Amino acid sequence: QVTLVESGGGSVQPGDSLRLSCAASGRTFSSYVMGWFRQAPGKGRELVASINKSGSNPDYAVAVKGRFTISRDNAKNMVFLQMSSLIPEDTAVYYCAASIRLLPTREHEFLYWGQGTQVTVSS
Repeated sequence: QVTLVESGGGSVQPGDSLRLSCAASGRTFSSYVMGWFRQAPGKGRELVASINKSGSNPDYAVAVKGRFTISRDNAKNMVFLQMSSLIPEDTAVYYCAASIRLLPTREHEFLYWGQGTQVTVSS
């Protein structure tokens, strides 16, 4: 029903910035709460940011608060994650996901997922 495709990952040095993009299919993009998850090697998938349907209420994990910014453009069916002041601990595969819940926080509350994009932060 919904297809999500991430892009923008890459290998950068600590302190650098990256902007991840997620393109969604369909005409009901604005019906979903959107989130960005990440999964580091040997660790579980964690929610790093989410944004409500209109884009007026972003939320962030403590680990990225003040450094990452989530935004969405419903007219273009896209959601973004601007990452600044990157540190090695940010290294992970980042996933875009969509939820029909009002306040999703857990992996199972997101129904649709992208394929993931690799972000590597190293000196």
